[in-house]
Amino acid sequence: MERLQKVIANAGVASRRKAEQMIQDGKVKVNGKLVTELGVKVSDSDRVEVEGIELTKEEKRYFLLYKPRGVVSAVTDDKGRSVVTDYFDDIPERLYPVGRLDYETSGLLLMTNDGEFANLLMHPKYNVEKRYVARVKGIPEKRKNCNNLHVGS
Repeated sequence: MERLQKVIANAGVASRRKAEQMIQDGKVKVNGKLVTELGVKVSDSDRVEVEGIELTKEEKRYFLLYKPRGVVSAVTDDKGRSVVTDYFDDIPERLYPVGRLDYETSGLLLMTNDGEFANLLMHPKYNVEKRYVARVKGIPEKRKNCNNLHVGS
């Protein structure tokens, strides 16, 4: 048994938070009955509908993307910049990045529709070690009264 909002999110319809709002807004039915309260659990045999469309289980997908500079590590961008999901237009599943790289940073990024796996990798309580390599111009120097490193001139 899994929480309804998790099932909706895992089906790629919406994030868990948006799924919770959809439930509260009366847009979800389980076995033909309207559900508006959070906390309802469903099994694989239950029929779940969101806005009249029956959910099907999405196949879990995993991709590695070498994110170039000038691309946002997000699903959408309110400034109209290119985002990592732009590289997956031909993939029907709702993918999202696991972790983030700065806009002007390039590097390897995992893309998936597997929320549980993404959470295991990102949530601090699972203590997954991450390693970053940074290349900078100049020699970093420590400034007085400051714990941050700055690039020297």
